[in-house]
Order: sequence, then structure tokens, then C-alpha cells
Amino acid sequence: MSDTIILGISAYFHDSAAAVLRNGEIVAAASEERFSREKGDSAFPAQAVAYCLDEAGVAMGDVTAVGFYDKPILKFDRILSTYMSIAPKGFTQFRKSGPIWMAEKLWIENQLRRQLGTYKGLLLFAEHHESHAASAFFPSPFEEAAILTVDGVGEWATSSQGIGRGSEIEIVKEMLWPDSLGLLYSAFTYYTGFKVNSGEYKVMGLAPYGEPRFVQTIYDHLVDLKADGSFVLNQDYFDYLGGLTMTNERFDQLFGAPPRVPESPLTQRDMDLARSVQDVSEEIMLRMVRNLHDETGQKNLCLAGGVALNCVANGRILREGPFENIWVQPASGDAGGSLGVAQLIWHRHYKGERQADGRNDSMKGAYLGPSFGDEEVEAYLKRVGAHYQRMERDDLLAETAKILANEQVVGWFNGRMEFGPRALGARSILGDPRSPSMQAQMNLKIKFREGFRPFAPSVLREKVSDYFDLDVDSPYMLIVAPVKEERRVAKAADNSELWGIDQLNVVRSDIPAVTHVDYSARVQTVTRDANPDYHDLLVAFEKRTGCAVLVNTSFNVRGEPVVCSPRDAYACFMRTNIDTLVIGPFMLHKDDQVSFVDSEDWPWQHQTD
Repeated sequence: MSDTIILGISAYFHDSAAAVLRNGEIVAAASEERFSREKGDSAFPAQAVAYCLDEAGVAMGDVTAVGFYDKPILKFDRILSTYMSIAPKGFTQFRKSGPIWMAEKLWIENQLRRQLGTYKGLLLFAEHHESHAASAFFPSPFEEAAILTVDGVGEWATSSQGIGRGSEIEIVKEMLWPDSLGLLYSAFTYYTGFKVNSGEYKVMGLAPYGEPRFVQTIYDHLVDLKADGSFVLNQDYFDYLGGLTMTNERFDQLFGAPPRVPESPLTQRDMDLARSVQDVSEEIMLRMVRNLHDETGQKNLCLAGGVALNCVANGRILREGPFENIWVQPASGDAGGSLGVAQLIWHRHYKGERQADGRNDSMKGAYLGPSFGDEEVEAYLKRVGAHYQRMERDDLLAETAKILANEQVVGWFNGRMEFGPRALGARSILGDPRSPSMQAQMNLKIKFREGFRPFAPSVLREKVSDYFDLDVDSPYMLIVAPVKEERRVAKAADNSELWGIDQLNVVRSDIPAVTHVDYSARVQTVTRDANPDYHDLLVAFEKRTGCAVLVNTSFNVRGEPVVCSPRDAYACFMRTNIDTLVIGPFMLHKDDQVSFVDSEDWPWQHQTD
């Protein structure tokens, strides 16, 4: 009996991606941006599809079924209905987007067929939030679970609540456009001067520097919040229904100023706005999950959708919510929809069975992207004239730990690339968390981004409770937890003469580079089963320093996708102040390199976000 090969695709709207299942097992998944090097690439994921098929060892003609994560006709119905309801307002925007829809997006089936070439087989479409729900539940470790998905908007739904049992999921409740938690957060992202669909992380990172002084204003004027977490947004203050911006002049008047100009200095007001919308979002999420628990009686919760990447909210759901266990899809955004629709086809269309053991998920640590053999890496290094040393594994780990202990920064390229926005020890930049200056050094000299942006700790799973108030697996860096009280520096945050970002330089714990201003940290737990080399590097670092934690940030610079190939890694290494590059068994020191011909444009040089 031949294998059932299912290809899932997300494309044309945001963060295109592809995923492949073989007989229900996840074989590969990757975002197109990693190959095209265009941040948030929304084009058909041709390179991601090619990679996934190659990883599965099949050709397009071997594929049993193809799934698309969205129903474009329903989406167009929502867009058209919205423009009609607000006409003549919004005509300018419709004049821009209408022809694109009529020429391209409305006929996505034809486009997909054309892109898939000789493929003549089954092509199926799922609803957007159903794809999110499938990506949340089916790979989870739970036999049964409640499901919550929250994002900007799919076709009509902006969030959904459901339940998964065995090989089936059911959506039982939805919130509909234009009431959207994702768009509320994006409105404040726009208003505080960051880019929508990518700057939300910055708002979350900025929030701890602020005070929640606008929370009541949001409740009084913008959000009519109900006890069950549903709400109505007052559209008098927003412009996303048919305008060219997220907010309008009335929003400006409410908060006393026009939107912050991108790249201009951040003020305490910007920080207070970030803190306020973060607090409101957390309250909404907590009410949603409490209501979902009341209605389903489940002890487990699965999360997906772009808002599920808000790891601060996830931490509060874990600590304060009614569910015993939570699991968050590491590729919770639109990219994960490619995996979700493939799972839906396997379980719903082909009646594929599902086995859940209650502890281990089926995401393979999210290490679902390409890897590169030693010979391939060495051939590239020779071709570009790099100076490198090939080392035995134990020697490599010990030397890397020594370099990190000397407060140098290491680019770490190892094994299969991660699926999702987080670097998890395969495409990472690493540093010593004990260094008070490491956060600012990595932000300004290596990542070329705002100095306030926090970094995450990777910690040995068996030692996580020694450092953080957390005793569950957090392999995907999607839960924020407090740093343990005994590791904090007493009264560090009581420095009354400091405000806003000036607080950044205050040492708050014995791992200051990963301790945010509110004594929190975005934790990744590392096990040998999931990533042996990264786990053993942490062990080597602990052996040398007594510290079982490393600073872990994504291997990229501002405006650039996370590196995918040896070429990407070497270019990023040479363009930045990274001291050492470890790529497979090879170690490169910056001081040993002779020259680097940088003939390509570099995204961060022109980035305005």
C-alpha cells in the first residue's frame, strides 16, 4: 500500500509556508521567507514546497492531496461586505485592493494549480481558524483538550473556541469581524510607531517599562468587554475597516497625540500605552480561557493564532487560568496554518488515526526545516575563503562554552532549522546571561535593533526550577515566567530616579541579561532528546561556570529572516560583531577572517520599523 503524502500550504496573505505529512507523521515544515530572505514573504512558497518534498523524498506527482489553509471566497465576501457597509468611505482602499483580488486572490485555486505544475490531484480548502485549531490540537500531547485560537482575522472569524477528541476537532464558538483582539493589539502597535504584523513583539517587550495608566481609557472608549471574554470594539476610533491606517484622528484625540513617528525616540507615554494594551489583552485572554473551561470541562488547553505568540499572556494563563496543562503551537501564526490544514486532511478526509501519549507532542521540537551536511558546509566555507577549524564534538562544546564564559557572542548553526518565529538552538545567537552588558551589546552591536528588546533564556529542563518559577516543559519559548526570588537583586527596581528604558541597565538578578525589568523571562527548556548538541552545550557551560542558562536569540539582524543556510549564517556572522561562528563541527573566529565581499543589500540598513 502506497504512502499518503499530504502537502499543506499557506500563502498570499502573510507568512507563506509549506508542510508535508507522510501517513500523518510530520516530515517537514518551513516558511518561504527563510529561503527567499524576504521578511514575511506572502508569495506562493515555491522554495518551501520544494524543500518539504525533498525532505520527504517525493516528487509533486507522489503527493496524495494538497490543502490550503484559508477559504479566499469567504474572505473576499467579508472584505466586500465591509466596504459596502461603510461606503463611500474606504473607496480609495477598495480601488487599490479590489483589482488585486479580482485578478489574483479570488482565483487562488487556479494559481495553486499553476504553481503546482503537473499535479492534478485533490486540492482542498479549510477555514482559517479551523486550520489554526488543527495545528493547535492534532500535534499536541493530549488525547482530549479545549482549543482556543485568536488572531487578527481569517475569513470572518477573529477567534474560535473548540474541543478536540482523538482524531476529531469541533469549533463550538467564534468571534467575528470587526471585533478582534489581534487587531486591537495591532492598532496600538501602529500607534506606538511599530510595523503591524511584525512589531507586536516590540509592544510586548516594551510593556514592562510602562505603567497601565490607559487601561481604563481603553475600557471606557474602545473595548466593551463581557464576562466570557467576548467584546465589541468601538469602530469610531479605528480605521482598519476601510482606511489606510489602523487608527484615526479620534483615537489620536483620545490619547492626546498623533501616532509616534517610526524610529523617533520612545517616551514614557509610549511605554504606558504598550503596558495598557498588554494588560487589557491578558485580561481578555484570561476571561476567554475561563469561559472555555466552564463550557468544556476539559483539563487541557491548546492555543494557536498570532495572539498565542504573546508569551506573557500565555504565562498568566498557565499560572492563573483554570486549565491544568496548556500547549501552544510553536508556529502559531499563519505559517502554522499550512501544518493545520494538512493535519485536517489526514484526520478528517482520510480518517487517519491519532495517538497521543499525554506528554510528548509530535512537532519534533519544531526542528522541521532543512539541515546541511558537514561536507556541504565545508565546501561552502572553502569557496568563500573562510578560515575555520574542524573539531571533535566534545572539544567543540567545551571550547564554545569557554568562549561564551568570556562574554563573547556565538552564532550557533546546528541541525534542522526551526519552524516558527523562535530560535530554539538550531539557528541561534548565544551569550552569557550573567553579563550585565550582554543585552545592550547584542541588541545594538549584533541585532541592530532597539536596546530595550528583551532576550530569552535557554535552560536545562532539569534545572529550570532552580532559576524560574516554572516546573513544566517550555520547549518553544512561548511562556514567560518569573525569575526565582532568591536569584533577584534586592530592591533593584526601586531606583526611583530611573524611569522607562533607563531601567534597562539595572541589574535585577544573577542572570541579568535575560531578566526583564519586571523580573520575568521568556523561558525555553532544553532536553537532550529534542536537541542533544544544544543540551550538551548547556551542560558544558554549566560545568565551566555553574550556570545552566544561556542567552538565546534568533540568528538574524533587524529586518532579516532567521538564517537558513550556511551562506546566510556566514554572511550574518561577517556583517555583525558576532565573535565566533559554530556551524556544525566547524568553528570560525572573527579575528581570523581575512575579508568578506558584501555585494548584496542588507535589509536592516533600510528598515524603518
